[in-house]
Formats: sequence, C-alpha cells, structure tokens
Amino acid sequence: MLATRMKPGLYSALAAVLALSACNKPAQPIDQNMIANPDEWPSWGRTPGETHYSPLDEINTDTVGNLKLAWHTDLEPGFTASTPLMAEGKVFVTSGHSHIRALDAVTGKQLWEYDGGTRERATSTLQMSWGNKGIAYDAGHVFLVTTDGYVISLDAKTGKEAWKTYDYPDQAPRNSNGAPRVFGGKVIVGFGGADISPARGFVSAYDEKSGKLAWRFYTTPGDEVSPVNQKAEAVMRKTWPSGWKNPDGTRRGGGGTAWNAFSYDPELNMIYLGIGNGFPYNQNLRSPGGGDNLFLASIVAVDANTGEYKWHYQVCPGEQWDCTATTDMSLATLKIDGKDRKVLMQAPKNGFLYVIDRASGKLISADKIAKVTWADHIDMKTGRPVENPGIRYAGKPGMFELWPGPTGAHSWMPQAYSPQTGLLYIPVIEKGALIGDGQKGGAEISRGMGVTLNPEAGLKNDSRSFLKAFDPATQKEIWKVELPGDWPGGVMASGGGLVFEGQIDGQFVARDAKTGKQLWSFKAQSPIVGAPITYRAGGKQYVTVLSGNGGTGGGIGSPGNAAYRTDYRAPRHVLTFAIGGSDSLPAYQPPKLVPPADPDFKPDTNKIMAGGMAFATNGCMVCHGWNAVGGGAAPDLRYSPAIVDPQTFKMIVQQGGLKLNGMPPFRQLSDQDLEALRLYLRARAKAAPGEAQAAQHGGPSSR
Repeated sequence: MLATRMKPGLYSALAAVLALSACNKPAQPIDQNMIANPDEWPSWGRTPGETHYSPLDEINTDTVGNLKLAWHTDLEPGFTASTPLMAEGKVFVTSGHSHIRALDAVTGKQLWEYDGGTRERATSTLQMSWGNKGIAYDAGHVFLVTTDGYVISLDAKTGKEAWKTYDYPDQAPRNSNGAPRVFGGKVIVGFGGADISPARGFVSAYDEKSGKLAWRFYTTPGDEVSPVNQKAEAVMRKTWPSGWKNPDGTRRGGGGTAWNAFSYDPELNMIYLGIGNGFPYNQNLRSPGGGDNLFLASIVAVDANTGEYKWHYQVCPGEQWDCTATTDMSLATLKIDGKDRKVLMQAPKNGFLYVIDRASGKLISADKIAKVTWADHIDMKTGRPVENPGIRYAGKPGMFELWPGPTGAHSWMPQAYSPQTGLLYIPVIEKGALIGDGQKGGAEISRGMGVTLNPEAGLKNDSRSFLKAFDPATQKEIWKVELPGDWPGGVMASGGGLVFEGQIDGQFVARDAKTGKQLWSFKAQSPIVGAPITYRAGGKQYVTVLSGNGGTGGGIGSPGNAAYRTDYRAPRHVLTFAIGGSDSLPAYQPPKLVPPADPDFKPDTNKIMAGGMAFATNGCMVCHGWNAVGGGAAPDLRYSPAIVDPQTFKMIVQQGGLKLNGMPPFRQLSDQDLEALRLYLRARAKAAPGEAQAAQHGGPSSR
C-alpha cells in the first residue's frame, strides 16, 4: 500500500511510476452478459454487475475540456443524494421521500412526475429520516420503493401506477431508501432500520409484471422457516448459540437488513445480497453466548429463481461495530495469476477490499484501503479477520478508538470499476470514533444500540476523504487524491478514460482514470454526493448528476464539513453536461447565517445536557446534524426562529405542523423534554457564530 498522502493536484513521483504501469496494463476481459445498451443507464450501476461504468467515449481525456452545462432542472430542498437513470430517451430522477420526475434526456423538459405519498402516510420518524437513493427501470416501467415500504411499478411513458404492493409484514420500525434492482424478471428490494429496531432482516423478490411476491430470503434466524430458507436457517442457527429471543418471547437479536447493495450474474443465475449490521450493536446484549451471528455483515449468494441459499462470506464475524457489508458489489472478470477469474469486489465499511470468487464464495484476496484498528489482517487460510486485542466491549468501562468509525472507510456512495484500465475507484473515508460498552446506560446516540458512541470525537488526523484507485487483481493502490471534507461523492467511470465524482464543496470533477489528474471541473451551488451517469441521446453523449446533500440522513459527519456551507437552502439541481453545452446556472449568493435574537436566554447546564441527550437519543441528529450542526439535508436548527418561540416549536416538533415538509412529529416527547430540547438548541445557537468562524479558518469545530 502506498503511504504517500497527496494534496489535490499534487502527485508524487512514485504515484506517477505506478500510474505509468497502469497505462501499460492490458485491458481486463469484459463479461459479455454484464453489458447493457451502451446508450442508456437503466439501473443503479448501469448493468447487473454494478460497475458504474459506461463504454461511451465521445467525452474523453481530449474533449472533456469543452464539457459545458447543457441543461438543468431545479429540485426542492431535502434529500437529493441519489443516482438518476436514463432509458427511452428520458432521464428519471428521484428526490426527497419517493418523488420521481421524468425529464427529456436532450432538453430537460419535465414530462411527468409522481409523488409516492410517504409524507402523508409515514407512521414513524425513521420513515422520514432518509430519502430515496435510487430507482430502477426495465421493460417500459420504472420501479421504486417508498421510504415507508411500498413497492411500486410506474409506466415509464406516463408515470401512472401499474401495480403497488406493501413490503413490510409487521409494524417494526423500518425504512426503505436504497435503489431496487430488476434481475431476471424480478424486482429485488430490501430495507434498513437495524440501528434502532430488532426487525428480522430480509430481501424480497417481486414479479416485475404482476407485483406478486416470488420469494423472500431472511438474513437472521427465526421461528418460522419457509421452504426457501431451510438451507439458510441450518447455516444461521448454529451461529446464534444463545438464540434470538428474550425469556418473554420478544425478539432480542436481529438486524441484518439489506438496504443498498445487490448484484446479479445471469450466467451463474445468482443474486448477491449485501447484508448489514445487527441489532443491538453490542453483541453481549444481542447474543450473550457469542457466535458469528450469520448472516450479519455478510455477502450472501442466492438462486435468482427461488431465493435459495448458495454461499456466504462474512466480513465481520460477531459484528458489533455497525460493520455492514452493504456497499456496492462490483462483478468483473480479472486475470489473476495468469487465469481469468469471475470475481465479486466489495470494499465494505470495515476498511478492507475483498476480492471473492463469485461462483464459490472463496476469498481470493483482502487488504486494507484505509486506517484500520479493529483487525490486523485477514487470515487467507480461514478467510477470517485477525482482530486486535481490546477491540470488543466485554463489559469494560470507558471508551476506545475505533477505525473506521460507524461512518465506515467506504459508505454507500458507489465505487466504479473500469475494464478499460482494470482499476477499481473507491471513495474512501478516513474517520475514527470513540466507542464503548453501553450495557449500563450512557450517551447512546440512538436507543437500543447498547453502546456509548461518539462518532464526531475529533481524533487526531480525523475527518479526511480520498478517491483511491486500486488494481483489484493485485490489491495495489495505483493512485489517490485527497478530497475536501469527509463525505465523498459516488463515482462513475467511462470508456473515455475518465472518472467523474462530485465533492462536498460543490465541485463536480473529471479525472484521468489512469493517473487521477484533474482534467475538468464545474462549480455547482451545493454539495454533490450521489453518483453521476452518462448516456447518449440524439447522437450526443451527456453526463448527468444531482446536486444536494444527504445520505447519512443529513448529518452525522456534519461538523467535519462545516467549512463547506452545506446549507439546506442552497439550490439543488439536475445538472446535465455535453460537449459545447450552452446553459448556465442563475447567480447564487449563499444567505448569511444569523442565529435568531434571543435576549431572554438564560443558560441552565443540567437542562441543556438533558436537551442534548434528547436531541441524540430521539434521532434528531440523523437529519439535523451532530451537535445540531446542519448537514444540508434538513434545516440547521441553530438558525431557526422557531427555537425562541415555545408555541411554534411545540407545534412543529411535537404536533407535526410541518409533516408535509418532511418533519415528522415526535409525539413521545413530553412538554418537559420539549423545553429541554429547545434550551439545548438555543445554547447551540449562541455558540454558532464563533464555531462558524473557527471552521472557516480550520480551527476546532463543534465536536
């Protein structure tokens, strides 16, 4: 691994040598069954192999300097960290809570729009905390899963509903925000929520024409076993030696939600599922007898027709650090040791890059992509991590450093693989946290996790991000570029020898795929987190990306990005570029951030601390940011006039006065809780000007 750290625009001689060797490397084989129509981008990763690569090459290293804005469309405030699609001459985008638009791919003219109705229906705050990250297209229909669990098929020409069904079997808190996929005539969907809910994870497959449930695969064991899950249950049960229920019959251990990552190999007829964390995080509470707790933090292969278990690989046995395997799984054929190998490549949150034989599940290689303290290495004989001493809670008091923290070394933002260069491009996060045993209470950021956690601990050399290029056949890092902030955008690679990525500072950048050198950029008016796409319409190649923040729910990493003014009020757009484009964005001057006048504020340390705990444990920080520092997906409450008016504050927070704007009601809060929360926000408002000035000058933030 390279240890050299490069500032943006600076490349060491060593990196140049490695890049030159990459230039001379022969192109990797292309799996023919992974190729879609090159003119379109019909799914999250364009093809079932989820490579986020397009062979289009009109926009290339020679012409990208002439890339200009061709058209743009305004979007409403809220969650816009999603990946668009293109098919049938239309660009389809999703934003907010299940809101879809169809736009003419050449002009940007809106053709139809559809509102999934989540805001009117939502029954839990979880269903309003994350927005949609993507949708799917196949055979004349657009498919979405609303954040409250409805699976819907729309006519791509009109936006009219073709069918609609409900995915949740009970009222346990859940949230569906990942993009569905259409594999082999089936709509594949998952859900999230295991951070706060013991709901048993599962993945559903619906017939794309009728909406009828085809199969359902459960990812943690349960009392009821369907024929499709018999093999999986036999594998899972022996890894939960304490069972999964409390003495009163209620579910104690659960999770394993698959909310984001799915891939498909039609030749092998296998669908690959990326499985998430356990509930609670703390294994001492979830599974007192230990065990690997399958299929938490695992990659699972199932039969595409039946959903029957084929194989699994677990990246974090006995998962207890929010160590999810829910990042993209890219499929490719690599030449390794002189042989063509059909592989699956995943860089999950735990900081390692895994290359796995996708037919057998056998591990081929694994190595670190970022700072890792939970494990020393992966034992290639067993395929298991060699954990470092003291990394498990074991009931001991105090907190310890964990790298990566719960943000992960690679979050949900897509990676890209280019068969042209043979390189895998990963948006990498270097971010640690302080974590400890929460069995006896403590400052949990969310009820039920069973841990005490500070994800914004301000550790030394914390909060950095990179775009890194790896040769997955050898696990060598070829080049890296440091990015602004600690929340990098998703990646797209093209046949033009380019890698496109958005940044938290609003720059949309194209780099040379072989060297990482920046060749082009465009200044958007808000951060860019979702991955771009490229397509061809009317004989011309276009690149489209959505601007606007989101993805962590709005803000666990917000202090680390405070200097970039991730303002909820900043304009959000669908931005589409082409060679010789002639559009431009209207001038925008960021509004001045001024806390409301509050001459009657009187500090009360105990009440402020109680309010801060209410802010953390009721999920307020998910949308409004750590320590109430706004992350851009929801208003920064330190500057809201509502915090100085008790009646207005109660109407919004407790009674749901702004539910249709995306703010759910918190009816569980007592009037005493509400007043403590309001006092905490007023205190944060008083500190805001000084913190903002420090952030602009690189000083300490509100951590």
